[in-house]
Amino acid sequence: MLFWILVAVLTAALAVILLYPLLRGAKAAENIRAGEAAVYRDQLRELDRDLDGGLITPEEADYARAEIGRRLLAVSADEPAETPKPARHHRFTEAFVLLVLPVLGLCLYLTTGRPDLPSQPLEARLENPGNDVAVLIVKAERHLAQKPDDGKGWDVLAPIYFRTMRVNDAQLAYRNAIRLLGPSPARLDGLAETLMAVSDGVVTEEARQVLEQSLTLEPDNPRARFYIALSMEQAGRPDEARQAFEALAKQSPADAPWLPLVNQHIAMNGGAKPGADPAAPGNPTQQDVAAAETMNAGDRQQMIRGMVESLDAKLSEEPNNFEGWMRLVRSYAVLNDKDRAAGALKRGLAAFPPPGEQGRQLLALARELGIATEGATQ
Repeated sequence: MLFWILVAVLTAALAVILLYPLLRGAKAAENIRAGEAAVYRDQLRELDRDLDGGLITPEEADYARAEIGRRLLAVSADEPAETPKPARHHRFTEAFVLLVLPVLGLCLYLTTGRPDLPSQPLEARLENPGNDVAVLIVKAERHLAQKPDDGKGWDVLAPIYFRTMRVNDAQLAYRNAIRLLGPSPARLDGLAETLMAVSDGVVTEEARQVLEQSLTLEPDNPRARFYIALSMEQAGRPDEARQAFEALAKQSPADAPWLPLVNQHIAMNGGAKPGADPAAPGNPTQQDVAAAETMNAGDRQQMIRGMVESLDAKLSEEPNNFEGWMRLVRSYAVLNDKDRAAGALKRGLAAFPPPGEQGRQLLALARELGIATEGATQ
């Protein structure tokens, strides 16, 4: 009962607040006009005093009196000739505020709210948190404040912290779980991911050491192997990175959810995506790969650029090569030539329009690489 009394009081207060500007609008306008007229009358009296005191000439006084009189007449003309009637144009608004708005709010609350739900203080919610992540975190934190040596508690809390973007707290929780329960692949991989999150996705030396420790416990751990291959890519060692990614791809099941991402990194590091046609235009030959391995970094970069331009020319002649367009867009992006990448995307979408699956894959690749897609489908 108290709840509905409060609802009624709040509704009435809100209605008064909304209606007040409407009810006082006409009166405020009248007060403004009366104030203006009084000011002009005071100016006329002040003008007579200035004339009597010799402060202004009669000609100046006549000119000023005529201007003040004109303004006074304009204000007086705006005043109603009779007592104004209550404004009718606000009646619909007033009815809406007084009747429709409260009824609409009540119906909305009865539809989506839970007026039958009893109040639940924090202690009661902590006893039955359900799926409320915030309450789960508070409950776990209270438990660990009393029992900081409970390794299982830290083990449960660490991934929750990471999912809610509390990266530093997740890192501390993983370290405590490892200290109390011992290292495991899941805990070590989680710790490595928190270290990478703190460093904006860079696989730091500490993260790499943690991942290598994870591989000693589980040599076929795809998560750790992927991040170690990524560290090679970030360190500017594309050949080693490609070999590591290719080894991971061979080890992975055909339906592994991480396999498409691994294949993309293989292509980014100079390899061909598994399943691609080696004879397709633009794919490097075995002689190209062997020659690239003996070159220095500058010569290899020049060779790569030449191969990309050759692929571009071949796709102009034979545009029906979806893998070629994917490789060309990615290659220009890796070479940091976003203008050519956007041009290649537009030409690729002309051959494989967006409504089709291949066109959607081209657009998805462009968004992943940060290439503008505006106007690419025109």
